Amino acid sequence: MTDTPPSGAGGAGDQEQGPPPQPWFPPGSQPGGYGQVPPGAGVPPGTGYGQPGYGQPGYGQPGYGQPGYGQQGAGYAPPPGGWAPPPQAPKPGVIPLRPIAVGEILDGAFTSIRRNPKATLGIAAVVLTISAIITTSLEVLLLSQLGVNAGTDQALTGAQLAGMLAVVIPSGLTALILAFIVQILLTGLLTAVIGRSVLGDRITAGEAWRIALPRLPALLLATLLTGLALIGPWAGLAVVLIALGVAGAPGGLLIVIGFLGVIAAVVLDVWFWTMFSMSAAAVVLERQGPAQALGRSWRLVRKSFWRVFGILLLAGIIVLVASSVLRLPFTVISAAFTSGSAPLTEAIRPGVVSLLIGAVGGIVAGAITQPISAGVTVLLYVDLRMRREGLDLALQTATSDGQPPADDFATVWRPAGPERPVGAAGTAGAAGTAPPAPPPGPGPEAGPSPPATGPPPTW
Repeated sequence: MTDTPPSGAGGAGDQEQGPPPQPWFPPGSQPGGYGQVPPGAGVPPGTGYGQPGYGQPGYGQPGYGQPGYGQQGAGYAPPPGGWAPPPQAPKPGVIPLRPIAVGEILDGAFTSIRRNPKATLGIAAVVLTISAIITTSLEVLLLSQLGVNAGTDQALTGAQLAGMLAVVIPSGLTALILAFIVQILLTGLLTAVIGRSVLGDRITAGEAWRIALPRLPALLLATLLTGLALIGPWAGLAVVLIALGVAGAPGGLLIVIGFLGVIAAVVLDVWFWTMFSMSAAAVVLERQGPAQALGRSWRLVRKSFWRVFGILLLAGIIVLVASSVLRLPFTVISAAFTSGSAPLTEAIRPGVVSLLIGAVGGIVAGAITQPISAGVTVLLYVDLRMRREGLDLALQTATSDGQPPADDFATVWRPAGPERPVGAAGTAGAAGTAPPAPPPGPGPEAGPSPPATGPPPTW
């Protein structure tokens, strides 16, 4: 009895099964080297090596390589789980509701004028026209008084000189006080207009007056306190020099101390001016008192001094250049009327015409440059609060809920509670909103959470 050889060991069984199948190779390809598996071995025709997309991510998945795969609607979208650009911050008004750059601040100031010219250029033009009428009338009165007293070749008597001073001093003080009041009024009105334009709300001059009028006394006091802070270093320097002079200090010492004191006074004035630059916005938009507004401005600017100073200086240079260019044609025309060597009595009438032309040039220049300056200040204030307090969250809530009626809009600018340090949750909330919820987690180590109302930040 013979043993039957096992299957696969040779003999008749091998002849019945035939040779094992050979791997398939693409046409024109060469098998791998000795001991290597050729590429695509065992892969059926029409797929694998040499086919479009082989070896690419997602190859072999349904829909791969088809137009619009991984997209919702028109346009390209990355596959699920891939990188996607961050969503854009909403921009209901003149700036996006996120921390903004210098160029966006300047662009927002010009956009505020372009979108609402009646409430920016119009308000500035009306207020400056009223001021120019009063100031020009005082100047004409002064000029006529000089003509009457200089009508003869004799020297001025004591009575004539007293009469001139009786006109010059009150006129100068009136013009100075009027300019101060006009500046306060324009600041309050334009702050209200541009503050509303941040949310895309266009208000009329009457609405701006209704918003700013109750805040004018506080704004006036805040401006007076700022002026006292600016005068303080110079008053201190004068007191020191007078005291040293009375004590008999040498002249060289007085000159050195005076020179160093002037430098110190200029530095302090720049510092105070920058630190208190946000006080007007705090008075009008947050309805803060005078002293509270100065403290509020100080806290907002404290860690951003150089940035705020640089932006305000840049805006001041732009306003100065624009004002000079706008005044230039009127200055040339005005100089044509005052040229010549006619006696003073004969030059009164041309002088009056020159004053009128100069007043028109001042109105035109101020009506355009004042809104720019106010716009930069207000938008810089908004940027500081968005960086420090998350004001953009409250503004997004205000835009999503719709425009609040009447004076309730102003509450969106008010801090909802005690001010928080940089990086804390936003403290500004709309009217009637709850304070920020406590951070999640078992202990105080958890990070801050956004306010209880409003969508999460999108920037």
